[in-house]
Amino acid sequence: MIDSPGMAALARPLLDRSSAKRMEMLRKVARLFVIKTHWEAYMIIYALATGAVQRGQAYLTQFPGTGGELLFLACTGAVFMAGAKILDCIKYEKAAVLARRATSARTCAQAHFKAPNENAGAAEREAA
Repeated sequence: MIDSPGMAALARPLLDRSSAKRMEMLRKVARLFVIKTHWEAYMIIYALATGAVQRGQAYLTQFPGTGGELLFLACTGAVFMAGAKILDCIKYEKAAVLARRATSARTCAQAHFKAPNENAGAAEREAA
């Protein structure tokens, strides 16, 4: 499975941990790949646009004329659509988080300030 002794030394801590700790570590690593802010989204869109323009320039040299220009436009158009989708997803994620917070706050408030039980008052009156 693991050939070199160096790789075995690196993998040993991963293999020795329990599955719960391993899953927690994987969640932390996965969290690094989640786009959380508009700034991160703009950086990713910029990187996509840079790559698309470079690919479009390659198409212009490979296919001179209208075909290359259409492929160039397709590359840049794909970045516009992907960028819009990324920004929309961030907006909807923020709205979902706010809705979850409002729901949990409402649930906590209802549990904390619960109305007195009417049956308990009736039982006290009967005992008196």
